[in-house]
This record gives sequence, C-alpha cells and structure tokens, in this order.
Amino acid sequence: MNSSSQTNSLKDILQNNIDDLEKQVLSRINSLEEGKYNPKNESEERGKIESTLTSLHQRISDLEKGQKDNRPTDKFQLTFPLRTNYMYAKVKKSLPEMYAFTICMWIKSNASPGVGTPFSYAVPGQANELVLIEWGNNPMEILINDKVAKLPFIINDGKWHHICITWTTRDGVWEAYQDGTQRGNGENLAPYHPIKPQGVLVLGQEQDTLGGGFDATQAFVGELAHFNIWDRKLTPGEIYNLATCSTKALSGSVIAWSETNIDIYGGATKWTFEACRQIN
Repeated sequence: MNSSSQTNSLKDILQNNIDDLEKQVLSRINSLEEGKYNPKNESEERGKIESTLTSLHQRISDLEKGQKDNRPTDKFQLTFPLRTNYMYAKVKKSLPEMYAFTICMWIKSNASPGVGTPFSYAVPGQANELVLIEWGNNPMEILINDKVAKLPFIINDGKWHHICITWTTRDGVWEAYQDGTQRGNGENLAPYHPIKPQGVLVLGQEQDTLGGGFDATQAFVGELAHFNIWDRKLTPGEIYNLATCSTKALSGSVIAWSETNIDIYGGATKWTFEACRQIN
C-alpha cells in the first residue's frame, strides 16, 4: 500500500472513531438533560470524551498536512487516551529466554491514581512473568514471576520522561533510571529465575490470562514511545545516550521500536514522535 493510501485509510479510521465519540457525547448530553445521571460525574465523562474528540480531530488535521508520509518506522508514539479494558497494543515478537535484560521507553502521563500498566509480558502458566505497573496509590513496580520491586519513578506529571530498568538473574539485581540518571537499585528480585520465552507482550494493559483478561482499572493512560528491550544490562553511559537522544543510542537487541513490530487495538493510536524534539 502506498503512503497516500495509508494516509486515506488512517483518516477513515479516525473519522469513524470521531463519529462514534460524537454519538456518545450526544447520548450523554441527552441523558444529562433528562436528569438520569449525576451532573458532576456526567460533566467529567463528557469532558473526557470531548478531550478525546479534540485529539482525534487534531490527528485528522495533521494527517491532511502529510506529516506522516515517509517518516522512519521508529518515529512514532502510542497514545492511550482513556482507561479501558479494550485499548492496547501487541508486540508481534515474543521474548527469548533471558538471564538479564534492560527495558527502556519514553513515557508521558498525568493519570491519577496511578498511570496503569505500560507493558505486561505473560507466558503459559504465569500471567505476571514481567510487568511494569503503577496501580492505585502504590508506587510504580516491576514484577518478575510475581516477585515485586518498588521503583522510584515519578512520572505522572504530564511531561515526557525516559525510564530504564535493568535486571540480572544472578542475585536478582536491578537498577532503575529516570531521564538518564540512576534513581534506585536493589537485589533479590526473582533471583535465578530466567525470563521464560514464547509469551505474549502487550503495551497498555495488564494480562490476567495469556493475551487477555484486561482490567480497566489497571490500564495505562498516556503516551508511550521507543519501547526497547535488550537481553543484557546496558551501561549507565548507554542509558544516558538513550535519554539524551545521542547519535550513539542503541536500538533494542530483542525488541526494537518499529511500527512494523506492533499492532494496535481498541482505539489506541499511533502518531509521529521525535524524542528530544517534542519533550514537554
């Protein structure tokens, strides 16, 4: 499919989303006028829907300007505008068996309480093989085989942040980096448990079953980009290069951020993103 056809197809999809949301807005307004719902809650719901409509209209406008044409396949972000149990992205590749990893991403959210689940990796027999989650009023946590470490990230300020987590199975040693600087570390996180292969990697939802069982209260709300995974511990210098968009920055050796590697579902959207040019 050529870029013109892709643009037209995206415009059609977005226009359908807008039409559906406009119907929801009208329905909500009618219900409000008839006094069926609590006005305060209804006003908040209406505000959320109208905000999403505005975002979709902006994407239509940008599409028409051709900003999407011929961009590199890694210059994009995923947007999850609402907390649902159906909006997510799925990475087409699974993970190999790993005895160490580094996971990095750009992330932006002002969701409260908790930004939700940026990613989850489930394998047969273990839905929480590898999960990053900030749920309710808890701090952000990394789960490996249901074992938990609390992370020192503070990211729900509506600004873009670069975060990385490194881990090695030997002694379960982990490190957490925010915006290129180490913020915390620890050990005994699932020591001597290799990350199992052949699972399902989802962005934006927490899996209770393999590839599903999503709970809206745990869904990620915000924007996410440059999600990369390596099967080794990156050095502090390599992580700093990623956070500062250095020309020396590496792509993930196991999962590299590319539009061709990701499918989106339920109204999540892809849009142009260039790290360090769009920061805040």
